[in-house]
Amino acid sequence: MITNERQYRITRNRANGFARAIEEFDAEAQVGLGVHPRLVQAELEGMESQLSDLHRELAEYERLKSADLSVISVTSFDELPDGLIKARIAAGLSQRALAQRLELKEQQIQRYEAERYASASYRRVCQVAHALGVRLENEILLSKPAP
Repeated sequence: MITNERQYRITRNRANGFARAIEEFDAEAQVGLGVHPRLVQAELEGMESQLSDLHRELAEYERLKSADLSVISVTSFDELPDGLIKARIAAGLSQRALAQRLELKEQQIQRYEAERYASASYRRVCQVAHALGVRLENEILLSKPAP
């Protein structure tokens, strides 16, 4: 997931690089050099798959930045960190701006987001949600005990 403008620029440049590499990829020349056609096809498909992944990440970041979202869905507690990151982006806040709201250093927000809030306390996660102006509405689903 792209979490800031720097990562967005890097990802966009990588996508452009993969697109150029795919354009310039000469399968016939590879086969002519003795590379098995299946390997040539696998290499091309690998580059296309990577480009597709990069385009998906770019599109998600652009959607978050430009859309007027009112809901970001998370289907499990494990998805909460990504939901908070998406909420920050959708709110138009940089990591620096969120850090200022929380009276933290920008690097701390970068660290939290890089590790998906794994080292953040429950209290800190609540503070982040409050600073973003988000609230959670969900249910706790109980699994049925084994008979």
